[in-house]
Amino acid sequence: MGTHLGAFDYDEAFSRNLGWVTEDEQKVLQAKRVAIAGVGGVGGIHLLTLTRLGIAHFNISDLDIFEQGNFNRQAGAYMQNVGRPKVEVMAEMARGINPAMDITMFPEGINHDNIDAFLDGVDLYIDGLDFFVLDIRRAVFAACAEKGIPAITAAPLGMGTALLCFMPGKMTFEEYFRMEGHEEDERQLRFLLGLSPSMLQMGYLVDEKRIDLEAQKGPSTPMACELCAGIAATNSLKALLNRGDVVAAPWGLHFDAYKNKLKKTWRPGGNDNPIQKIALKIARKQLMKKRAQQTTEGSENLGPEISRDMDPALLRILELARWAPSGDNTQVWEFEVLEHNRFVIHGSDTRDWCVYDLDGHASQIALGTLLETIDVAASAEGMTAEFNLRPDSDERLPVIDVTLQKNAQILPSQWLPYVKVRTTQRRPFSSRNLTPSQKNQLEQAVGEQYQLVWIEGGKARWAMAKLLFRSARIRLTIKEAYDVHTRVIEWNSRYSEDRIPDQAVGLGTVPLKLMRWSLQSWSRVEFLNKFMAGTWLPRLQLDLMTGWFCGAHFMLMAKTPLSTLEDRLDGGRALQRLWLEATRLGLQFQPEMTPLIFTQYSRGKKQFSSRDEAMGEAAEIAADLEQQVAPDVATRGVFMGRLGWGQAPVARSIRKPLRRLLKSS
Repeated sequence: MGTHLGAFDYDEAFSRNLGWVTEDEQKVLQAKRVAIAGVGGVGGIHLLTLTRLGIAHFNISDLDIFEQGNFNRQAGAYMQNVGRPKVEVMAEMARGINPAMDITMFPEGINHDNIDAFLDGVDLYIDGLDFFVLDIRRAVFAACAEKGIPAITAAPLGMGTALLCFMPGKMTFEEYFRMEGHEEDERQLRFLLGLSPSMLQMGYLVDEKRIDLEAQKGPSTPMACELCAGIAATNSLKALLNRGDVVAAPWGLHFDAYKNKLKKTWRPGGNDNPIQKIALKIARKQLMKKRAQQTTEGSENLGPEISRDMDPALLRILELARWAPSGDNTQVWEFEVLEHNRFVIHGSDTRDWCVYDLDGHASQIALGTLLETIDVAASAEGMTAEFNLRPDSDERLPVIDVTLQKNAQILPSQWLPYVKVRTTQRRPFSSRNLTPSQKNQLEQAVGEQYQLVWIEGGKARWAMAKLLFRSARIRLTIKEAYDVHTRVIEWNSRYSEDRIPDQAVGLGTVPLKLMRWSLQSWSRVEFLNKFMAGTWLPRLQLDLMTGWFCGAHFMLMAKTPLSTLEDRLDGGRALQRLWLEATRLGLQFQPEMTPLIFTQYSRGKKQFSSRDEAMGEAAEIAADLEQQVAPDVATRGVFMGRLGWGQAPVARSIRKPLRRLLKSS
């Protein structure tokens, strides 16, 4: 039974290490001295991990203090430590584990004048310096090589770690990274590519704008820092006890927990390796592109009319509200700010060019989603939003006055965290059925004036998948839809501010390339459709497969026919509540509007295409949809889509910056 109170007992404190190390090896570890430069991020976790391993002598350095920006990853980052020196806090935490330990602190950090003192009597060096601190890092590693001190660096990359060990008598840091004679930008590239030749982390970076090269800041995760400490401490043990294989440069390890991958890298010659030279050449081009992009974005700031004149609460509301969904990301609205709590929405529609919006109804429903999003955003400020449609508004250009009012009873909406996360996933989902509880919550979200008709179960989903497959033939064989598709897709894009990025369309690599080639001219589309069964591949992948692989299809229906603009605005609000609730429940979501739109055109006798057969095909779709859903789906149907479990999309439409949506008073 362990000791609960009383004097510190080293043997008892670290007894659970025994078995993986011998008693004699534990005593050896106790006698070793380790130097750690930088104890804020991963360095602080290195210190605590090695302290728990039983090492009792440390030299630690850091000239920084703790700030709230450190909280996501740094071991000593607590509110009570904000403003305190990192070396002081981390020494205190380490002594809380081993009160008898010997720690020499270098609160001024490491510089060329104190490197020798920092490495005096040291058995092992672990690099915890910030990524961008390269000059001192090179100097410390060079001193380690000269003094015969093993040196380890473990970099937190994404949600993984890359390890390099520089052992006495083997390849040195400089021999591997080859930084001598290069400018700072090139040194940073060489350090990154040398650490991570496989670059596993880049496949899931979701917001490249968070890498700020000018400010020398980048994203980091707590998981990566913890993984760094584990792999570095393991190799420290092997190096200090002279047992086991230390993976020494030019060999390295890169483990990525997000991708479930472990790569053992080998770059003889380091960055002079031919493979590395090719990688560096590619990276240089990407860096130049990144810098040019950041320069452009920096020049396109919000502008003085936003940053200085607008009420901060109103700015926050509009910044969030602009994430409302709209067909093909058209964002059919502008904002005119009148006062700190009053603004005007100037709506529009796309009937002049979009075959899916010939009566403006799709745009009006999108405007309704904007109203609901404004209401949700206002709740974060303790406000309610009142909307008044101007009676003299043209249906094509609706004008809505918005007044925000403080209300002490208003709590932040449960949907606030999901406004920007809500998106469209066009790839297959799991076919697992939704639970009764989930369906009930979704039905509650749409409100009493609406109902959800569920199309679920294998037989019903297959029937709907076949309907979608047939409906898709219309959109792929009419010139009017071709004109829309050529306009709304942004090619070679993962994100798009005002269109759909091609990587979010849902097609595989080869079909996507074929689609891009065919959309360069209508004659190509006609040729493929006539001689090469051109509609089959996209319909199979985008409609039949996705129609089958989902938890359920649904039809959002109003309990009374949608006959006015106000009806459709309210229907859009119900849609946004449904979509946000689905997102809150962790469900993926995809609109399936073309069957409903073609049904409404058919029943309304609206001629939507110059291809004569299209109207007859739409009538067949209408009859099938009415049979599967409801006879009056054309008049009461608000929105149609599918739901289910699945991975979030890696590509998506984003939104125009607010400055592009503001209309001068």
